[in-house]
Amino acid sequence: MTKISIFTSMTNPEERMDPWKEAMECYKDFADEVIVVGKDWPYEFKWDHIGKTFNDGFEKSSGDWVIRMDLDYFFHENSFKKIRKNLDKYDQHPAISFPQYQFFTPDRYQVKTKLCIALNKKKYPNIVLNGGGDLCQPTLDNKQIKFSDVPFVNIPIWQYDSTFRSKDIISEDRARFARAWNNYFNNWGDRGGASPEEAFEAWFRMVTERYKKHVNKTTINKHPKYIKESLSKLEQTQFGYDAFGLKNDIKRDFKDYIIAYKNKFVDSFNI
Repeated sequence: MTKISIFTSMTNPEERMDPWKEAMECYKDFADEVIVVGKDWPYEFKWDHIGKTFNDGFEKSSGDWVIRMDLDYFFHENSFKKIRKNLDKYDQHPAISFPQYQFFTPDRYQVKTKLCIALNKKKYPNIVLNGGGDLCQPTLDNKQIKFSDVPFVNIPIWQYDSTFRSKDIISEDRARFARAWNNYFNNWGDRGGASPEEAFEAWFRMVTERYKKHVNKTTINKHPKYIKESLSKLEQTQFGYDAFGLKNDIKRDFKDYIIAYKNKFVDSFNI
């Protein structure tokens, strides 16, 4: 039987308001092995520390397939058997990709991208996570493994992007990452600046544009069982309650619906 490992990075998850207990329950139910790295992540860090931490997780994983999950990534329990079936089906490929369902509030999402997070360690043990603009995407022989080059499996990753965090936590966290980015790349990119205020403003501009594309609707009952209760108990201070007011104030153009539906429609036929 194919052995599946999941590794994730976890640093002060209670303080950072990560849904870590729910995530770990999901991972342990699905995978044969769960590896946690990043516990000693420094407060001020170098950007390439992200990739090094991911590589540490990959190296410590003993599965035939290794899946990298952020703590806000979930598989639906109804998909477990289908995921295993596809890992066996594509066992000659270095990776497979999944669509990412990005949630800010529990009732809406967009199909944001495709994620190459399932890596075939048994056949390709020399995979390294050091590619892409973030220096943490999988590479093989110094070439990035892109979702367009590997099989696509239409089983979503349910991602809860800052859903459970407060404004203060988001501001502080985004500022840390902005400083790390600037220190490494010598620019701020779209990350605002060094202070929590600057970083939050830049982040909120970004999520405002992204939330316009959250046109696909759902209900809490359709979410993975691991996260339903936490979603139902969101408080007003948490981003996922109403996206800090965006839920009621956002104005969506017709093109936002066209783009979002096109992304989901195209994904549904790339199985």
